[in-house]
Amino acid sequence: MKREAEKDTSSLISSTSNVSDARSNMIGEIENRSSFLLAVKADVETQGDFIQSLATEVRAASFSNIDDAVAFVNWLDEELSFLVDERAVLKHFDWPESKADALREAAFEYQDLMKLEKQVITYVDDPNLPCEAALKRMYKLLEKVENSVYALLRTRDMAVSRYKELRIPTNWLLDSGVVGKIKLSSVQLARKYMKRVASELDAMSGPEKEPNREFLVLQGVRFAFRVHQFSGGFDAESMKAFEELRSRVSSQMGEQNKTEGS
Repeated sequence: MKREAEKDTSSLISSTSNVSDARSNMIGEIENRSSFLLAVKADVETQGDFIQSLATEVRAASFSNIDDAVAFVNWLDEELSFLVDERAVLKHFDWPESKADALREAAFEYQDLMKLEKQVITYVDDPNLPCEAALKRMYKLLEKVENSVYALLRTRDMAVSRYKELRIPTNWLLDSGVVGKIKLSSVQLARKYMKRVASELDAMSGPEKEPNREFLVLQGVRFAFRVHQFSGGFDAESMKAFEELRSRVSSQMGEQNKTEGS
C-alpha cells in the first residue's frame, strides 16, 4: 500500500508538472506571437513610404538583359530584408506580388541554369577514380542536366508569355540562350566519357577481358548517342571520338562472327 501511495503521489506530481509546463509553453508562445504581431504592426505603421517606393520600382521595372533583372532582384531582397516579416507586412499594402514573384522566379531559375552549365563545363574526370565509378559520375551529371532542361522546356512557353507581359527578359530561355549553351556543354561531357572508355579499353588485354571490352564499348556508344539526341549534334572532336568507338563495335562484331564461323 505504501508503494502504491508513493506511485500515486509521483504520478500526481508528474501530471501537475506536465500541466505547468504546458501552461508555461502556451504563455510563452502567446507572448512570442504577440511580440511578432507588434513588430509587424510597427513595420506597417512606420515603413509605409519605404514600401510604396519599392512597389513603384517593381511596377516600373523593365529589363533587356536577364543579368540586370538578377541584380534588381538581389537589391530588392536586400531592401525587404529590413522588414520583420516580408509577407506579413506587405499584405497590408498594394504590393505588386505577381511581378515581384515572377522576377524572383526568373532570376533564381537563370542562376540555377548558369551554375549547372558551369558544373558541366568545369567537370574534370579524376584519373585516380576507378572507371566504373567515373562513368557513373558522368552519367548522373548528364541525368541532372537532362532533368533540369526538360523540366524547363515543359513550362517554357507559359513562362515566356508571362515574363513578356511583365517586361522580364526571355532570351535566356530560348535555345539560343542558356538552354542552348547547356546542351552544347553536354557534348564536352560526352567527349570526356568516350575518352575515359577508350583509355580503359587500351588498358585491357587478353581474351578473358573480351566480354568486359564489348560491354564498355557499348556503354560509351549509348552515352554518346544519348548526348547526341539531347544536344542536337556533336562538334568535330566529339564526332571523331564517337566514330572511333563505333569502329571498335564494328571490328568486335566482325571478330565475333569470324570466331563463330570457324
